[in-house]
Amino acid sequence: MEWLLSYFFFISAMPRWVIGSALGSGFFLYYFLEVAKRPAVFCSDGKFRKFLYSYMPLLNERFWPTIWCFESRAQTMFSTFLRTKFLSNVQYSREILELPDGGMVCLDWSLPKDDKPDTPTMLFLPGLTGESQADYIQGFVRSANSLGVRSVVFNYRGLGGIPLKTPRTYCACNYEDLTEVIDHVKSKYPESPLGCTAVSMGGLVLGNYLAHESEKANKNFKCCLIISVPWNISVAVDSIEQFGLNMLMNRYLASCLTEVVKGLRHVLEPSQKYEMEKVLSSKTIREFDSHFTVKQFGYKDVNDYYENATIHNKIHRVKVPVVCLSAADDPFQPLEGIPVETANLLEHVAIVVTARGGHIGFLEGFWPFRQEEQYLFKFFTQLFTAVFKNPEAFKDSFSEIVS
Repeated sequence: MEWLLSYFFFISAMPRWVIGSALGSGFFLYYFLEVAKRPAVFCSDGKFRKFLYSYMPLLNERFWPTIWCFESRAQTMFSTFLRTKFLSNVQYSREILELPDGGMVCLDWSLPKDDKPDTPTMLFLPGLTGESQADYIQGFVRSANSLGVRSVVFNYRGLGGIPLKTPRTYCACNYEDLTEVIDHVKSKYPESPLGCTAVSMGGLVLGNYLAHESEKANKNFKCCLIISVPWNISVAVDSIEQFGLNMLMNRYLASCLTEVVKGLRHVLEPSQKYEMEKVLSSKTIREFDSHFTVKQFGYKDVNDYYENATIHNKIHRVKVPVVCLSAADDPFQPLEGIPVETANLLEHVAIVVTARGGHIGFLEGFWPFRQEEQYLFKFFTQLFTAVFKNPEAFKDSFSEIVS
């Protein structure tokens, strides 16, 4: 104990500038060695991997997370605030798509100035309660506009400001509506190469479609990008149920879900599938799924639903070239839930993992206020510039899959 007190008094006697310099040096050393790293790329050593490294400079460079908010929860929360505050709104034209069961969804389109029949089209799938106005979706649409790519955002049933026509909403593993949307977009622009970018829960919907409809999906899509997807939902839910900030984010998302249901209650309640008061009083994602999602889509229990929705054990079925961006510190999907070992065996799936970035965060630079400086949108732009602007090189990179 005496040595500890002596050490304390020794430090206290030092000039403040010396203490500050030592702490600052230690912080910057930690940032340089543990935070700012090149992303890890998990994909078999073949033509597709070489194509990505050749056309995506970001894969060869360090990702420099914003130095004053590189912690995972800070990245997650500040990214939404900054994008909402500093990035301008996108103007869409809306299309209502009626579905075979009487339901309907809305598609929000953003067309480039030089829109031609063979202009590439990008389909966007938002996250859990996201829609076309979500900050990250608007950022991607702006990036697509800069590439001269046509954009269409799929707003799930009950979202996007249109009424719910049938007592059914959406979930992570039901891709029936997505199939209808894809067929509609392909029929509307048959000459247009189609890509897809899906975020968080949208990545689960897309991933299940790609895995279960692999042959059809390969004919429909040229390339897909999946961002911050909760690969293994059981691991993801366990993570966001941890005490502290994770649980606060969990409760916030659960409240967003209950608000959505509250607005649709007059359509959902007559089906008598739910104990609506339990649904609306759900405090966590797991509680909400137990009281609502499981009952709406007919699963045995919440574990059965999560087992069916998860995609970490399905990516070997995918035949479309897919790039996935995840952060190792994502509070909604810890590193142990990301199927990196499986990806290393696949020639057409690349999982890119940054050391930091949080959930749909990936803020970079000291003042990450400009669209073109944010890692998330630079990644999107580099990937689809490579795919759409270099069609022959892309086709040659994986000719056995790319039609």
